Amino acid sequence: MHKYLKALGFDNIQTRSDLKKLLEEVEEQCTHQTIVSYKPGEDFCELKKEYGQSMGIALCGGLDEREYFDPYYYFPYFEGSGISTYAEIAVERKIEKEQYLGMCEDSKIGISLIFTVQNGIEYMRERQAGFPADPTTSVTLSGLALSGMILLPVSKDEKSVRSEKEASDNRKMLINAARNGDQSAIETLTLDDIDMYSQVSKRLANEDIFSIVDTYFMPYGIECDLYSIMGEILAVRRRKNIVTNREVYQMKLNVNELQFDICVPVSETMGEPEIGRRFKGTIWLQDILIFNMNNRRKSRKAHYGDHLLFSSQHKCRDCRSG
Repeated sequence: MHKYLKALGFDNIQTRSDLKKLLEEVEEQCTHQTIVSYKPGEDFCELKKEYGQSMGIALCGGLDEREYFDPYYYFPYFEGSGISTYAEIAVERKIEKEQYLGMCEDSKIGISLIFTVQNGIEYMRERQAGFPADPTTSVTLSGLALSGMILLPVSKDEKSVRSEKEASDNRKMLINAARNGDQSAIETLTLDDIDMYSQVSKRLANEDIFSIVDTYFMPYGIECDLYSIMGEILAVRRRKNIVTNREVYQMKLNVNELQFDICVPVSETMGEPEIGRRFKGTIWLQDILIFNMNNRRKSRKAHYGDHLLFSSQHKCRDCRSG
């Protein structure tokens, strides 16, 4: 069973038989279907079934000439809203299956972000249509969390906020310069890190770590698309899994000035999330690749405010017929 099914409220899936029944439901009652040419005599098909607002399960596999669907793999997904970053994106296929990982380097984070691509089948179609190797212009990030903790915000005055903003902007410029080979910028960043480590070490003697560190975004474990995060809550909704009736929180976070949405079960969240408070947890990072408008992508509104996502959606038909 995929570990992050529980993030969408599927804590009732305990056996292989339960999982098989769930995937059969996705195949037979899918709400979206996308097909691209794959191999001679076989198409690649993605079936999606929504189990709540912006969340569901994607089932991918082959579709032969007799329209027989052979499932290859599945994954739970949560669609974010808005545009998280305009940084240059690199996309690569996984070795063992037709699934894609994306990577970008955003100066706000200071590390390379690696994420699972939700709309990999659209990326396949763009490449087959003869568009550039990397036709994306931006991405919408989202995260699935199995659990989390709500923390109170750090108290700041206007002077502190302004000072932090200036320091952040200066650091972003130094990071961009360092990536372009500026030796002076590299040395300045190194000295700044040493100085910061020294200051934090001294403050830890009398202060709690979460009163010193306001937000962070760090790789977690061995898996390349898992991250430990802490960030400010900008918006929060309670949603239900329409099958299990389990409730989840869908939150928009500001983590190191990077904004994206996460989904976490209500029962596994310690504390009451409110705007202005902070969320701390581990997430599986996903994204939706947003293609250039010149590539004639259709747009649709997301579920927070008036943010726009670009996605291809098709009515599903029973792939097992015929």
